[in-house]
Amino acid sequence: MRLANRKRIETANGADSQVSEHFINPFTHELRFTSVQKVKIALMTVTLFPLRILCSAFFTLLTWPFVFVATVGRTEDAVEPLSWWRWLMDLIIRGFMRALWFSGGFHWIQVKGRPAMASEAPIVTLAPHSSFFDAIPVTMTMASIVMKAENKDIPIWGTLIKFIRPVLVSRSEPDSRRKTVEEIKRRAHSAGQWPQIMIFPEGTCTNRSCLITFKPGAFIPGVPVQPVVLRYPNELDTISWTWQGPGAFKILWLTLCQFHNSIEIEYLPVYTPSEEEKRDPTLFASNVRRIMAKALQIPTVDYSFEDCPLSMVKGPLCLPSHTCMLEFSRLVCKLGLKVGVTDQVLQEEGKKARNLCGRKRSLEEFAEYLNLPVTETLQDVFALFEELAFRMFEAEEGGAVVEDEFAVILKSALGVEDLAVGDVFRAVDRGDKGKITFDDFCHFLERSPNFLEFYHCVDEPSTHTCSGLVQPASNSFCPDFSPQDQNTHGKKHD
Repeated sequence: MRLANRKRIETANGADSQVSEHFINPFTHELRFTSVQKVKIALMTVTLFPLRILCSAFFTLLTWPFVFVATVGRTEDAVEPLSWWRWLMDLIIRGFMRALWFSGGFHWIQVKGRPAMASEAPIVTLAPHSSFFDAIPVTMTMASIVMKAENKDIPIWGTLIKFIRPVLVSRSEPDSRRKTVEEIKRRAHSAGQWPQIMIFPEGTCTNRSCLITFKPGAFIPGVPVQPVVLRYPNELDTISWTWQGPGAFKILWLTLCQFHNSIEIEYLPVYTPSEEEKRDPTLFASNVRRIMAKALQIPTVDYSFEDCPLSMVKGPLCLPSHTCMLEFSRLVCKLGLKVGVTDQVLQEEGKKARNLCGRKRSLEEFAEYLNLPVTETLQDVFALFEELAFRMFEAEEGGAVVEDEFAVILKSALGVEDLAVGDVFRAVDRGDKGKITFDDFCHFLERSPNFLEFYHCVDEPSTHTCSGLVQPASNSFCPDFSPQDQNTHGKKHD
């Protein structure tokens, strides 16, 4: 079965939009510079960058005494009226924070829409979350946020964090998540007595190419929320800090080396949940995400924080930014197969899969193996097997692989250490171009469905592992997971 129809993702207006040949991977970010840009960065590094670092440090240190005074004698877990002098401290602190961002190159911060009062919308949801620079709207409003408890111990910044009275999450406490939800509920139902809580519902940073799945934490209280969308319209994106890409210091360095940095903060109308959405936080989150995606004019994709490790896999199965592995993960999750799994289960299912390797399998047999009905989603997973191993290695331009990369593909698919693929590669590369495409490989499989035995690639097929290599002419497959493994697609195969 060939992947004739590319997968579709939901766009902001609710319609389906066909995904291009390269699937969206929101967890990667690659920076490429022209020669002119490299020269500009070099000049800024020795001139503007040191000055901005010094100015930022100066305003941070200047802010600390005011923050310290403002927190003296204040009860952390009780609401107190804002006295005139604390109100004055708040204004001064906001001014210093604005000066800090100005010294970092954010000369103009464009704000659209009307920020709602805490009594109107106790919770503010911000997206897309892509960088530590997303702290700008927090420092402009001094709203509370949800963050790790360890952050309050950061020198200097920890005092500022205490000032905004965050909801702290402790990883060392087993029931910390439950306590966090209860605290958010308590503050959200305080009729505006507590400051607003700003939450990034995506739960991780992305490259702003789409909105990933919103976590339900901000929507469990069932109160009105105000969606806020963030845009960084810089010509060169030095802002995005993703799982795979430039590190934190490099992002800071490159951003401070830009002569001017832009940010747009747009406050959308307050969203009041229906009775059904109050009972179903997931539905509430999905509807708010759709509205925010429409304002941003980007699609929504059902990836989540748990899918991030797929973009970080190293070794032979390292995934480039255009891989379809994340799309495969999403489809498997849709089938209900994404749950915890142990190595023992993987080994047991791997033995079952090896016994089927090399034999032709139909879609119906695939469904029977997984103990699932034949659905459109299952058909998509079945179809995606044949290109998964190949697509993750193809070049960004031209979509072709060379002989060494082809060897890695077959080596990963068959699980053998020594595999001579020279004859196979030359048989596929009929035009003697020195590289082959996925279509070339598919045409070859149509001509030689039993190429493993014909070219003596393996001696004993039953002892080798299959990892998704299929034969499109016969709709065959080598399954590498079953209903019991529940998340094989997220495991690394060494």
